[in-house]
Amino acid sequence: MTSIVVLGSTNMDLVAYVPRAPALGETVTGRSFRTVPGGKGANQAVAAARAGGEVAMIGAVGADDFGVRLRATLEHCAVDTDLLRTATGSSGTAHIVVDDDGGNAIVVVPGANGTVTSLTHGDEALIGTADTLLLQLELPLSVVVEGAATARRLGVRTVLTPAPAQPLPPELLSSVDLLVPNEHEAAALTGLTDPREAAQALLRHVPEVVVTLGAAGSLYAARGADPIAVPAPRVRAVDTTGAGDTFVGALAVALGEGRPAPEALAWAQAAAALSVRREGASTSMPYRVEIEATFLSPDTLEADPV
Repeated sequence: MTSIVVLGSTNMDLVAYVPRAPALGETVTGRSFRTVPGGKGANQAVAAARAGGEVAMIGAVGADDFGVRLRATLEHCAVDTDLLRTATGSSGTAHIVVDDDGGNAIVVVPGANGTVTSLTHGDEALIGTADTLLLQLELPLSVVVEGAATARRLGVRTVLTPAPAQPLPPELLSSVDLLVPNEHEAAALTGLTDPREAAQALLRHVPEVVVTLGAAGSLYAARGADPIAVPAPRVRAVDTTGAGDTFVGALAVALGEGRPAPEALAWAQAAAALSVRREGASTSMPYRVEIEATFLSPDTLEADPV
């Protein structure tokens, strides 16, 4: 079992399902509303745990009902929360609109996540026990940089999801082993809209890049090798929220188990394809047995979701 530490955010997702997203100044009537534990960090932790990893979470929840529920959800999914802090004030929240095509728009309010500005000695020790450290950009950049540098110093593979997209300082990129942007984030980071060109530009800063392409699959690029395009299984999406985090969590498990990159990407895409067939983020993430079955027989996804 591969060991994964996630340094990242926990949010309560407040999700409104609508026929279409409202334009600026417009009001639309939703068809349902849900509160779902999420946050890019927590989502990746749940995805990796369900995919078969041994996972621990570093971050913070608030001293509120959302914080209690967020911690309980992680623990229910077998994520170690010993170093998940409880901060004064509110937990982070994500306000999400999901349309009938499964697309989403999201506003994140950091809350307790904003209090995680540096690592403790315990955090550093935990990172040192891992095979992989997963990072995103929903915590203050200072602790993301510190986490990546700590992992590099301790010989731990670092995987960064550069979301929400923002300029990445050289001291962060120099400690990242694998960068996993979606095509929009890759374009924002490089100014290049072609994913292959963007991936090659990013390789000037990090040794490996995976650009996720939604329904088109993903593109893997590494220094000194030809890019590899891996198609995604065909699926009718119900809700794409958390699909990228599902992909990254499953990818970390697959790589940690020693699967070659093309197989690891296909395995992670099977997990992401399963997740978009269900509503919610963490609630939609598949278990290892489901991923294995879909990886071996991807045509089963063409049926309507259940």
